[in-house]
Parts: sequence; C-alpha cells; structure tokens
Amino acid sequence: MTVPPPLRTLVIDDEQLAREELCFLLEQAGDVDIVGQAGDGPSALRLAGELKPDLLFLDVQMPGLTGFEVARRLVQADVLPQLVFVTAFDQYAVDAFTINAVDYLLKPVDLDRLEQTLEKVRSRRVVPPSDDAKLPLSPEDLERVISAVQARQGRREQLALRVGERFVLVQAEEIVHASLVDEAILVVTNTVSGTSNYRTLDELSARLDPAIFWRVHRSHLVNITKIKEIVPWFSRNYLLKMKDPKTTEIPVSRTQTRRLREHLQL
Repeated sequence: MTVPPPLRTLVIDDEQLAREELCFLLEQAGDVDIVGQAGDGPSALRLAGELKPDLLFLDVQMPGLTGFEVARRLVQADVLPQLVFVTAFDQYAVDAFTINAVDYLLKPVDLDRLEQTLEKVRSRRVVPPSDDAKLPLSPEDLERVISAVQARQGRREQLALRVGERFVLVQAEEIVHASLVDEAILVVTNTVSGTSNYRTLDELSARLDPAIFWRVHRSHLVNITKIKEIVPWFSRNYLLKMKDPKTTEIPVSRTQTRRLREHLQL
C-alpha cells in the first residue's frame, strides 16, 4: 500500500503565538509538512499561489484581508486547497462552517480536535474529487458561510469609544451616527462622542445591523431610527438632521437617496 506524502500545509494567523502553537501541534501529527506561514491576508494569497499547499489553516480575523476574503479570492482563482478556518467564534456561529467546508477549529486549538480535523483532510485525500467538484468549498457555499457567520456573530452589541484618555462602552443601538473625520472614525451617541478603533467605516458597518445602520455617504454611517428631520437639498438629494445634541446634519449621497425615498415612502 502506497503511503501518501505529507500534507503540504500553510498556516495563516496574525497572532504569532497562536500561529506557533498551531504549527507545534501540527508537527506532532507526523504526516504534515508546514511549507509556509503568514500573518495577514495578502501574504496568504501570495503564498497559496506560489506554494500550492494541500491544506490551508486560515484565521478568520486578520488585517489586510479577512480569512473569508482570502478564501473567496482563492475560490475565484481556482487554487483553493483543503481549507480549515481557525476562529474565536462560539459554537453557534461556527455551525455555518459545516456547510461543505473541510472543518473549523476554535481557539485555543485542542490537540484531539486537531487530530479529528486532520482525519477529515486525510479521508478527502483518499478519494480524489471529480473535475466538477474539485474545490472542497464551492463559491456558493462559501457565500452562505460568510453570510451566516457575519449575521450571527459579526455584529457587536457594544463598542468601545476613546474619549480623551479613557474608553467608554456604548450599546450599538445608542449610536446616532458615525463619520470619517481627519482619518479617524468619530462615533456619536446622545450622551458621548469618541473615536472608534475600527480603521474604516466599512469595518464598523460590518459589525452593525445593516437593517438599521445605513452608509448614506462615503464619509457617514447613520442609525435610521435616530433621524430627526429630512431636509431637501440640491439636485433632489437630502440632508439628515440627526437626534444627537448638536442635531448634526448628514448629507445623503445620490446613490443612497433613492433607497431612502423607497424606505420612508418620500
């Protein structure tokens, strides 16, 4: 019986200690050859393209590109190896990974659980996939995974705002609006305003309920339940007067004006 070669494995995690711990556990397995490591999404894409690993352990939350975004691009490039997500999400959220994904691992990684994952990988290796099913995770399945996990776990009930030298925790529903000001994200509630650690409005909006928080302008995100007044503006656009102490006026971009009209029946 021919013994299969070691699994050529790539480990991607922005936390060096977590990456080193996973590599240490993988080395105990005996039939794993760690061919590369990286700490961010763009490096993961580059190494996966260059090294063509059999197996990719991919952290979910990383700078540059998230693990989901890396997986999506690998699928589009048709170079996706067997993929295992590594995540700090709880059990209820990661149930989504069972949709045709190889597996997921919760941090901190448990050796016994890792062995179970490797058994799944080995079993898939014994029976080569057919030409029309060569990817272990189809684009459609990947999109369902992304949507389910982001919907169930990605949102935050609380956000930390820097106010002077301290941090203040606010409930997400208390946010009136958030704006890009001098390359910082300013978040305003009825009682406090401060800067968020999120680097972009895209990152912040991804953590909030999209049914309530709308990106009405490239520089502004608003809570539509906190709109005090809608003022007609030039070119049939609008200004939103918000329910914060300053009654801040937020412009609505042309592309979002139609959505606002339809939602509010204007």
